[in-house]
Amino acid sequence: MPEADDGGAGPDLLARASEVDTCAVSDALDRLNLTGVVHGLACRSGSQRRISGRVRTVKVGPRHDDTPRPHLGAGAIMASGPGDVIVVDNRGRLDVSSWGGILSLAASQRGIEGVVVDGACRDVAEAAGIGFAVFARAVVPTSARGRIVEESTGQPVTVGTVRVEPGDLVVADPSGVAFVPARAAAEVLGLAEAIMAKERAMAAAVRAGQSIVEVMHDRSFDSVHAARRPHDKKEQGS
Repeated sequence: MPEADDGGAGPDLLARASEVDTCAVSDALDRLNLTGVVHGLACRSGSQRRISGRVRTVKVGPRHDDTPRPHLGAGAIMASGPGDVIVVDNRGRLDVSSWGGILSLAASQRGIEGVVVDGACRDVAEAAGIGFAVFARAVVPTSARGRIVEESTGQPVTVGTVRVEPGDLVVADPSGVAFVPARAAAEVLGLAEAIMAKERAMAAAVRAGQSIVEVMHDRSFDSVHAARRPHDKKEQGS
């Protein structure tokens, strides 16, 4: 299989992103005063597994003429591969699909980790049949043809209210979808790892019979809350 152009996060960060969940990433983003969680996105293809990877962007919008165009997403698929997640910005539109079964098949064959659609998708049974994860706001049968077109690929997009750039990281699982800016990826992942380690210790304490009142007390999180927050302008004195 042809390899995709390797932009954005390197192998170490990609491997670390594959080990954290969206809840830990969300908590880490909160502690660092960063925005990245998008509400209303869920896996529509039946997969309950976690996906993560480097963002490859596609922006789509309404068709205004009859000029023949390449099918939306096709170029991004050919530019992507293992370690990549395609992110489609359709401005949350729910009445037309911006991702379908043939695209899922082609992406799967390229080794792409999954797709996140700020809008609707279709052919979810086909995606489920090949084990390809499709996160979207809704499922509709309505075709993109004649209704929407690709406006750009490989450019910054907006998903919900979050600005997302090519090379950022995304983590998606049954709890939701979270984006991590490339510039802060190492810091966010480090804090998410610490949060997950703390939660494993807390779970072990509960299993050992310790009171949930003590385990979940605010002071249990003191060491994590004390993490540096360089992105918080107030704490920087600006």
